[in-house]
Amino acid sequence: MINLPRDAPAGSPLDLVIQAPAIVREDLAALAAITEAEDVEPLTGAATEAYRLHNVRQHDGVDEACAGAKYDCALVPQRRTRDRVRLVALDMDSTLITVECIDEIADMQGIKPAVAAITERAMRGEIDFRESLIRRVGLLRGVPVAALERVYANRVKLSPGARTMLDGFKSAGAKTLLVSGGFTFFTERLKALVGFDHALANVLEISDGALTGRIVGDIVDAQSKARTFRHLADEYRGVDGLAVAIGDGANDLPMLDEADVSIAYHAKPKVRAGAMHAIDHCGLDAVLNLFN
Repeated sequence: MINLPRDAPAGSPLDLVIQAPAIVREDLAALAAITEAEDVEPLTGAATEAYRLHNVRQHDGVDEACAGAKYDCALVPQRRTRDRVRLVALDMDSTLITVECIDEIADMQGIKPAVAAITERAMRGEIDFRESLIRRVGLLRGVPVAALERVYANRVKLSPGARTMLDGFKSAGAKTLLVSGGFTFFTERLKALVGFDHALANVLEISDGALTGRIVGDIVDAQSKARTFRHLADEYRGVDGLAVAIGDGANDLPMLDEADVSIAYHAKPKVRAGAMHAIDHCGLDAVLNLFN
């Protein structure tokens, strides 16, 4: 998906980044011809094949060609460098990790279809997230905490390239934030595992070793995510820094809107349309290639 980057001053030179598990040489040559690119630079360091087409003069037809070939593509300003990134924020479920934790908890209790149906409608933006969360958590009443432990141990897996991406940004001096409309039971463990600087999520109420079906305190929703991201971005960004946000669901959109660089990762159509860039075919490490 190609959108003009908001962090590119008018008239500044743009490059086109093409990424996929495998790229056909003839396709690459055709894209270079379409864009009238100055040259093509192969990119290394990611698990996927990637190229940067320098100083592209136009991009008509690129989106359609890449969609047909299942390539990720992005117009990026040349002045966008990795060392300017001061904050990177990720959603948790289906972004940092490959599953929706609440659906997996429900699956262990035999009620996944009911919970997953509500999750899917909320992710598409069809129903209010707060209401959907209250309804889904209510269905988990009586679930033992041991079930959450089993979900974390057996089902929670990092998305491909997650560690590589985070290590790349952290080595350049960026701070990291994990935000989720999910639960601190998982975010706190992932924060320790991966080394996030900050984390925000909902607290599940527990009594006698089981979930009560209620949330403790204020619900972390789309606006909470955006507000926390904005606060930390203001703290860390400085004069010429960049704040990056990555998400997949409708409740990530306000946070993506706050970002200098927003990326939809294997996301719903509404989120892909609202983000600056989309990664549909590669892992999270492909994000690094969107920065010089």
